[in-house]
Amino acid sequence: MDKPIIGISMGDPFGIGPEICVKAVTDPAVLKRCRPVIVGDLSVIQKAAELTGIDREVQHWQQNETGREYGRRKIQVCDTQNETIDTLSYGTVSAGAGDAAFRAIEKNIELAMEGTIDATVTAPIHKESLNRAGHNFAGHTEIYARYTNTDQVAMLLADGNFRVIHVSTHVSLAEACRLVKKDRVLHVIRLLHEACVQFGIDKPKLAVCGLNPHAGDGGLFGREEEQEIIPAVEEAAKNGIRVEGPYPADTLYPRVVGGFYDGCVAMYHDQGHIPFKVKGFEWDQESSAWSKIRGVNITLGIPIIRVSVDHGTAFDIAGQGIASPQSLVHAIQYAVQMVG
Repeated sequence: MDKPIIGISMGDPFGIGPEICVKAVTDPAVLKRCRPVIVGDLSVIQKAAELTGIDREVQHWQQNETGREYGRRKIQVCDTQNETIDTLSYGTVSAGAGDAAFRAIEKNIELAMEGTIDATVTAPIHKESLNRAGHNFAGHTEIYARYTNTDQVAMLLADGNFRVIHVSTHVSLAEACRLVKKDRVLHVIRLLHEACVQFGIDKPKLAVCGLNPHAGDGGLFGREEEQEIIPAVEEAAKNGIRVEGPYPADTLYPRVVGGFYDGCVAMYHDQGHIPFKVKGFEWDQESSAWSKIRGVNITLGIPIIRVSVDHGTAFDIAGQGIASPQSLVHAIQYAVQMVG
């Protein structure tokens, strides 16, 4: 009973979230390290167990009871009892589904903030469904920032020794450029350093991407490097952080992938996500399916632990029971590591 309790929000019920949740919480590698609880609608999880062929009883999780079996015989569900879903319509955008997904996230955060669970993990949501339900957030990161009363958060993507954090994420490219300011860049460098230490890296070595092509090339292609990024890097170094840059992103990432650095700072969403997914995702042309989906998404700067898959709702295969839980299993393992 000393294993941490990990709350896993089910994601969009019309996507692959519920089915990868039931697969992950019955995975022996997961059960060896934690007590997993799915947070979401009980009937949705029951259906997911049926369509994936997982022969486990799906039951209401009793927070105050001890000795319950997690995953091996029973799937524990913190039931949000959402009444906005009449019938399951896999692969469709729906306000009802968006609301159900939001309520599961909200409850998961609540459980972590009050200390009932040790960490949160999130399955994928559909942003259009979320907003149709009246929950006007760009994604999980923004929801967690709001409900943990946190001003500055950052998104870290991790896959093995490849770690990339973002100065900005879900904003327009024009706005992303405006957000490259010394204080923000410095804050993100510090968050990356602290996360690497939390992962067990004694003296992490970090690098920072430039915003402009060739990192501005001495001001020829922009002055953000000279005016904002270099001062942030220099101050972080004075504070004892091993950090270098800014470097052109196209030449920096091969070194990050190779393990020369323990992590890097990207200036905006696609600058970090594209190389990360090129490394972690593989499409098998013969089977017309993903043969590998690796990597997790970690929200830094908040007072609780939140780790997520780094893929979407996969509406095209939702409800077929074939979705891979690989990324969710990795997310749970990262969460357990961060608890430790």
